[in-house]
Amino acid sequence: MEDEAFEQIVSVFNSLVSWIAAGAMVFGGVVPYIPQYRDIRRTQNAEGFSTYVCLVLLVANILRILFRFGRYFDTLLLLQSAIMIVTMLVMLNLCTGVRMASELGTKRRSFIDFDWSHFWSWSHFLDYVQCVLAFTLVAAYVTYLLLDSAVFVETLGFLAVFIEAMLGTPQLHCNYQNKSTEGMSIKMVLMWTSGDTFKTVYFLLTQAPVQFWTCGLLQVFVDVAILFQVYYYSRYPQKPLSHTVSHATSAKAL
Repeated sequence: MEDEAFEQIVSVFNSLVSWIAAGAMVFGGVVPYIPQYRDIRRTQNAEGFSTYVCLVLLVANILRILFRFGRYFDTLLLLQSAIMIVTMLVMLNLCTGVRMASELGTKRRSFIDFDWSHFWSWSHFLDYVQCVLAFTLVAAYVTYLLLDSAVFVETLGFLAVFIEAMLGTPQLHCNYQNKSTEGMSIKMVLMWTSGDTFKTVYFLLTQAPVQFWTCGLLQVFVDVAILFQVYYYSRYPQKPLSHTVSHATSAKAL
């Protein structure tokens, strides 16, 4: 009887751990953006956050969803991608609104202008939605045509995780340009690092396709590089961010 009770306890414990790990895998990628979202809303300043982070994650997760049509992988990763796409659209909506509040009277920049000098720096959130939809339709059509090609499918999977592995590079470049990490949420980067480490270990334990865990290791390396920037720039006076005379702070999206 004692053995049966012990086995039941172990079984319940294992189930609980599995559920917690699944929840962390699905929603863990969203958590780092909560403090950044709150900081932007509170300060009405999006200058310290690079919206190209949103671009990287949108492209990566759209490609990952398309990759699943050619090669099956864990459903949790599919759900994670869908939630991340929604999260990035929410972040873009906030950043665009903040930027518009500080750029009143400036010429409207639109996606349908097809002006590459203003790519991903448009005036309204709808322009970003149009761009994401256009990319999704084109990528889905190409995937449909080449789905029988093993080389294409494997390349698609590699691109999906490699682009995501480069997630931190826009923020890395943003910090380097500003010679400062002011305005960037340190909590966000710490959560990036812990989340990416957990995700990479999850890939290894679940025997995910090799593209997933190799690029996961690369992503952890980039996170550590950003943390080094935090340490390095904290040794010197932080470059002040530009402010406008109006109630809103300048919200230039890098």
